[in-house]
Amino acid sequence: MSSTDLAAPSRRLLLTAILIVVGLHVLTVVALAAIKTPELKIDKKETPPIEIELVTPPPPPPVEIEEIKIEEKPEPVREVKPKPKAQPVAAPKPKPAPKPKPAPKPEPIVKEKTVTPKTKPVAPVKKQEIEKPPEEPLVDPKIAQAAADEQRRIIAAQAEKAAQQAQAQKAREAQAIRDAQEQAARDAAAEKAAAEAKAAREAAARAQAEAAAEKAAAAASNTPQNFTATNANWASAPRFSFPSRAARSVRSGEPLTVVLRLRVNKQGGIDSVSVAKSSGNKAVDSAAESQVRSGKFKPFTKNGVPVVGNVTLPVSYQAP
Repeated sequence: MSSTDLAAPSRRLLLTAILIVVGLHVLTVVALAAIKTPELKIDKKETPPIEIELVTPPPPPPVEIEEIKIEEKPEPVREVKPKPKAQPVAAPKPKPAPKPKPAPKPEPIVKEKTVTPKTKPVAPVKKQEIEKPPEEPLVDPKIAQAAADEQRRIIAAQAEKAAQQAQAQKAREAQAIRDAQEQAARDAAAEKAAAEAKAAREAAARAQAEAAAEKAAAAASNTPQNFTATNANWASAPRFSFPSRAARSVRSGEPLTVVLRLRVNKQGGIDSVSVAKSSGNKAVDSAAESQVRSGKFKPFTKNGVPVVGNVTLPVSYQAP
């Protein structure tokens, strides 16, 4: 190795120096990009009328980046000692070694200047005069008192209205309760009336069934039923006349009454005649029995069904 190679700086040191310089440049650019100008915030709340003067804030201080100086120390040049001369043995003398060249001077390190970002100056805001709101006129104490009285009156009216509404609500609730009770009473009465009507219908149906049974029994039975003369209605009345043969034995104008017992069939015809009470004159009794057979009754009925009837009929005569 020659002395010139030993004096020059190594390539590794040069590459390290270049990388450090490039890294410093990159950090400077990143720091400048990260710096932002502070924004001014204006409060929009209403404030008393004042004059506002905005002052331009000073630009942000530049970022100081420390310079790193790399001092390269040249390696000491080793002195090469000349070899001892050999004893001349019938040989040519060795040539003297060439003188070492001076080591090249190291290149000066260029100092990087820090660049500060240029911020645009903020234009000063002009003074703006805020219009003062018109001052409210002073209120007359009497007017204020009247307004307060009116406000109290309105509040009292509202309270009274609320009380009336509450009372009306209570009245409506009470009326609703009464209506519900009345409706329940009406429903109970209707149910009771329906039950009574049902019982009456059932009783009527039972009575009708019993009557129908009685009618059927009466229609099937020929047992005579007793009736009075007032229950007898003639379909065709017989003609009663005083017998001439009995005129000899009675006085003129003397009344004679005979009571007859008649059996009337279901069609109203007279089946049999008997004397229940004699008039005292056999001729008159016989005449009454024969004359009554020429008549016909309307059928006697019981529960709407024709039945055989026994009727007692008085017949009165008057002697001519």
